[in-house]
Amino acid sequence: MASLKELKGRINSVKSTQKITKAKQMVAAAKLRRAQAAAEAARPYAERLSGVMASLAGKVSGDSAPMLLRGTGSDQRHLLVVVNTDKGLCGGLNANIVKAAKVKARALIAEGKDVQFYLVGKKGRAPIKRDYADRIKKHYDTSNVRQPGFEEAEEIADDLIARFESGEFDVAHLVYPIFKSALAQDPTVDQLIPVPAPEGEGTGGDAVVEYEPGEEEILEELLPRYVKTQLFGALLEREASEQGASMTAMDNATRNAGDLIQKLTIQYNRSRQAAITTELIEIIAGAEAL
Repeated sequence: MASLKELKGRINSVKSTQKITKAKQMVAAAKLRRAQAAAEAARPYAERLSGVMASLAGKVSGDSAPMLLRGTGSDQRHLLVVVNTDKGLCGGLNANIVKAAKVKARALIAEGKDVQFYLVGKKGRAPIKRDYADRIKKHYDTSNVRQPGFEEAEEIADDLIARFESGEFDVAHLVYPIFKSALAQDPTVDQLIPVPAPEGEGTGGDAVVEYEPGEEEILEELLPRYVKTQLFGALLEREASEQGASMTAMDNATRNAGDLIQKLTIQYNRSRQAAITTELIEIIAGAEAL
């Protein structure tokens, strides 16, 4: 049985930890409001851009379509762009993202495809490296900026497009979390390159729309922006998911610390009472001996 001194030390240690987790929970909650607002504000723009692309993509086909739309003509080489966080203490968020990436990788490899990884963020590196060390193409570090934004998304997109046009891969998939709530951040896998032709009839319905200078020229400019927008949205969703998961994890840790403090306090009081009782018995025994 632990001594009173040891129990008191453990109680104080857990109380200190509880203060830290409570503070981290409050910080995550404050950041979550901003991150959630940013992620939700970006979604309508991405949806509207997809609608415009649907209208344009339906008017071009074959060799006249830009390479980002028509692809290389092959789907043998696949690149998984995995967007993880740079910090931990956010529950199972990163583990779920890595799991989704590995499931996709195994499915492609089973089909005889060549699979490579393009890792964004630090926390997904180690678990992916354990299984696919020879398949990691590049690490992109976002930890050197306080709030990754469109500039980072643009840099990643330009690098990916350059690699695609130079023939390094045929298809790129984006693996990232979608923020739903502080309790739910669902990992998803979307094709990023070549840009999938959006489903539907676009924004114009049956209306006749004429584009100037022309559909091909507009798509040449619009497709890279679409890739950048998708990556920017993924970074925003990652930020909101990270703060939501962190808030939930720290709340659970704070509650667990409270439960442990309560148990240790009960144990301490019982041990203290037993020690007092033992001391009284010894005093009484000594008095009777006199």
